[in-house]
Amino acid sequence: MIGLQRIEVGGERYVLLPEGEYDRLCSKAGEVVPLSDDHLPPLPQPDAHGNFPAVEFAKISLARDIIRDRRAAVLTQQELASLVGVRQETISRIETGKHRASVKLVDKIDRVLQKALAKRKGRRRQRRVV
Repeated sequence: MIGLQRIEVGGERYVLLPEGEYDRLCSKAGEVVPLSDDHLPPLPQPDAHGNFPAVEFAKISLARDIIRDRRAAVLTQQELASLVGVRQETISRIETGKHRASVKLVDKIDRVLQKALAKRKGRRRQRRVV
């Protein structure tokens, strides 16, 4: 049973539910839950002159993009790794910015994610047409 709490704000009634349950319901409905930056690796801080370390910034930016796309496609790291043909640990290291992936690997990850996202969008359209 879902633990719900009802509140009233400005004369309107709302239902509060745990965030994990909200995410699960959105996923089941085929909706993407936007990620806050709290759930992503932090971007590096600028130095005293306001310059960002380019390589570190690029690794973390790539990691954040992969995490967003993977979650939007509703794939686990293990599922993405299987589709790409690498170990789950490789995806984990890329997503934390601890591993510098080759251009070839990044391209393959991107192609797999774009295909998964397109497939997911197609299923959502079919569901709405019925």
